[in-house]
Amino acid sequence: MAMKGVGSSLASQLMAKIGDVTRFTHKSTITAFAGVDPGVNDSGYYSQKCVHASKHGPPVLSKTLFQVMDVLVKTKPDAPVYLFIDKQRAEGKPYYVYMTAGANKFFRVYYGRVKEYLSALPALE
Repeated sequence: MAMKGVGSSLASQLMAKIGDVTRFTHKSTITAFAGVDPGVNDSGYYSQKCVHASKHGPPVLSKTLFQVMDVLVKTKPDAPVYLFIDKQRAEGKPYYVYMTAGANKFFRVYYGRVKEYLSALPALE
């Protein structure tokens, strides 16, 4: 709940759908789990420049992420995720593109903060 755009309702939804963050080995694995990572379409020498998001993961998690992004867009806080979304909007990106990119950024920041918090906890004996 320390992150901008996340209240008690959305925080509980996020934690319920994500589960234990320590099961993800890297920040890219949590974004892939949520389905907000850019998809890949390449073969041999061919590499497509514009690809859709992978859209894997629970649909309820995607809905919750879009609700968080919507809160950020409406409240306009001075937060890194909102500043990233605003930059994408200023570049003329479509709605779905900047919302998905914002959700990806949100998860990278979320993962870093949770891992930092867990590493600061004393070890259980």
